[in-house]
Parts: sequence; C-alpha cells; structure tokens
Amino acid sequence: MSLEFTRRALSIPFYPAAETYKFEGELVKLASNETPWGPHAAVLEAVEAALHNLNRYPDPSASQLRHRIADRYGVAVSGVALGNGSCDILLAAAEAMLEPGAEIVYAWPSFSMYPHLAAMTGARAVTVPLDSDGRHDLEAIGREINAATRIVLVCNPNNPTATALPIDEIDEFVASVPRHVAVILDEAYVEFSLMQDPDDSIPLLKRHPNLVVLRTFSKVYGLCGLRVGYALCSEDFRIGVDRVRQPFTVNMLAQAAAAEAILHQDEVARRVERTAIERLFVQDELVERGLEVSDSHANFSWVSLGDRDEAAVMSGLSERGVIVRAGTAMGEEGHMRVTYGTRHENERFLSALDEVLAGL
Repeated sequence: MSLEFTRRALSIPFYPAAETYKFEGELVKLASNETPWGPHAAVLEAVEAALHNLNRYPDPSASQLRHRIADRYGVAVSGVALGNGSCDILLAAAEAMLEPGAEIVYAWPSFSMYPHLAAMTGARAVTVPLDSDGRHDLEAIGREINAATRIVLVCNPNNPTATALPIDEIDEFVASVPRHVAVILDEAYVEFSLMQDPDDSIPLLKRHPNLVVLRTFSKVYGLCGLRVGYALCSEDFRIGVDRVRQPFTVNMLAQAAAAEAILHQDEVARRVERTAIERLFVQDELVERGLEVSDSHANFSWVSLGDRDEAAVMSGLSERGVIVRAGTAMGEEGHMRVTYGTRHENERFLSALDEVLAGL
C-alpha cells in the first residue's frame, strides 16, 4: 500500500530545475540565470564571522538586514518582508491570500514558479499571453481582473523572455487595479535593465498601497547559494506572509551576507556594466548566426530556434559541456534561454552552438 497524497498536492508541477550533466571537462552552466562572479570580499568576511555563532538561532526578525534594506530604499522597516529567496515570499503570499474560489492572474510564459501558487491553494489561475514582442499585455491582464481576483503578478523584466515595460506603464496599470488586489511586481532582474533606473519603481509604493515590489539577492548580488529575497510592501502584506511561514525563514549566514552585500552598490554597478557588455556580445553573435533574440533587459537572452529541433539543440550543447534552459521547460517550445557568463564561457557556448547547428 502506497502513501496517499491530496489531489491538490499531486497537481503542483515540479519546478523545472536546471540539470547538471556529467561531463568530462569544464562544464559551462548558463541555465539558471546566476551571475558568474562570486560575492564581494566583504560579504565573504561577514559570512565567515557569522560562522562562529551557528549554535544559535538567527534573528527571527532579521532586524539588521531589514533596516539596511529600508535605508537603501527610503521605506519603512515595517514594510520590508524577507524570505528564503523571492520564491518563498510568493508561496507565502499564495498561502495567505488564495483559496478555492479566488483567482490569480499572470502573463505566460513567465516565471516557472507562478503556476505553483494556484495549484497549491486550489485557486484558479488566469493566464494571459504575452504580446507579439514577448512583453506583458497589461491591457489584456486588466480585463481579466474581477471580484474574485486576489493577486496579479507582473514580472518586469520578464523571465524567460528578458523583455521589460517602462515604469510609467506599470504605474498606470496599478492605478487601474482595485485596491483589494495585490499587484506583485517581480523585479528579480531589475538591476540589469538599462531601460530606467532600478529605483524608479520605489515611489509607486506610496501611491499604490496594494503594490508589492519583489526583489532578490540571488541575481546581481551573487548570493544564489544562500537564498535571500525581499519585498517592499505594506505592513499588512508583510504580516500576512509572515503569519503563514515557519520561524527563522532566513538563516544566519544569509542574513549576514545580504546585510553586507547591500552596502556595496558600487559593486552592483560594476556587475551591471560587465553584464551589459556580455549581453551585447552574445546577442550580436546570435543575430549574426541568423537567430532571433528578444530585446533583453536582464542577464540572459531568449532565443528563438525557428524550425530547428529544440531537443536536438539542447542535447548537442550538453554533450559539449554547455547547459542552457530549454524553451519547453519555460513555457514556449522552440526556444532556449541562455544566461550570460564570463567572456570565456560565452565563447564556449557560441562555439558549441556552431557545432550543433552545423550538424542539424
């Protein structure tokens, strides 16, 4: 006799984690939107210092980190929510706000975690296709909002298409949404966008109390391995998500690393500049090979493979020690998502791609 699980649990999709293939040689990992550069030296020192206190629980309120985030953005500490990555905050928001009969609205394809939120709560997911440029169609999303809607998700820049909308369009959209609906603006990649200053969305919080700005230390700060996400939000939203989670959701080392990392905005600027250089290099090289690439405002490219066999391209790259993400896993077959690595890694990818395409 096997274990029995609820229908709701069985309906939750598995997150499409990047696969690490056995490869005899240097493996180039360009599948998970990680930054290729490790944490700032001062961050490593902060983590090392915190190691001596591992016999103690972490600060349950993460006071130092929340104060530093609040100082960085000029917001109230009471409006800073933390999580074990931004996914943790999304899952907690779903647990706190969704239930059978409620609805959540988001564009698709977008972040692979979004389908989990309705599945785990019994709510109804309403998905809206992206426009012809791979961007959020805010007008179409707005038409789907009704009295049952509890959450609207807007990923900007969008994952996996790397496209972005100007902040004035976001501002106008949030103003049109009923106040009972939480608009979660997922800005995991906003630091990489050159469309506008990453801080341009912060003033929207004062104008729209139902807005939640979601960010992470995993990407530009290079702390994927420690998992720290945060939301700038109303106090009500913070209390709501904290109520449904276990205590000590952000561990001691993660708190120490993030609290130090946010002090080094000069390092953030350097990483953004280096990423922009690699973005131009990779995109230009892909276009020269006759591939269609979306207008990226993130640290990755969304590449159309045309009539080429997606599975064959993925397999051919992995056989050559290069891992990217298949479009099928991201919600749109016939594509691949490629994170920008170092120049050496990007050249390895392009060389492997040339060999694969020549053999198709």
